[in-house]
Amino acid sequence: MKSVALKVMLDFDLAELYAVETRILKQAVKRNIGRFPGDFMFQLTKVEWQELITICDNLPEGVKFSPALPFAFTEHGVTMLASVLRSEKAVKMNIAIVRAIIALREMAMNYKELAGKIEEMEKKYNKQFSNIYEVLQVLMEEKQHRDNFESRERIGFIQDRKVN
Repeated sequence: MKSVALKVMLDFDLAELYAVETRILKQAVKRNIGRFPGDFMFQLTKVEWQELITICDNLPEGVKFSPALPFAFTEHGVTMLASVLRSEKAVKMNIAIVRAIIALREMAMNYKELAGKIEEMEKKYNKQFSNIYEVLQVLMEEKQHRDNFESRERIGFIQDRKVN
């Protein structure tokens, strides 16, 4: 089976971020488990947790020896977690997330509108540029024709226009 590297945050770090105890965070998740599908959150296995303890030097001491395996939250899970926790920080974070989503949607709408205007201008100006290009082609052909005409060898009589 192919392993996939995910960027995650662990429950004890998120508990600190949202100003709640880790056990409160875990209880909230368990009460709302339907909001946390596998791509939002998963629990580390004993092997994964032992490997992480071995690799990471800066884990809090109390966490290293906890019998409970930590939850790992993806970006989506972190966002969902803000909506199920009741701490003041979590509520503020949830409000900020909603505002950010709305701002992104507005930017996307403005982008679509702007893209439409640019496309409209391209059509308009492409037609004008194509007309200009055609005129330039005609002028260049005429100039080339004149140059060819003037550079050809003249035949016939040459009249000297000197008046005495």
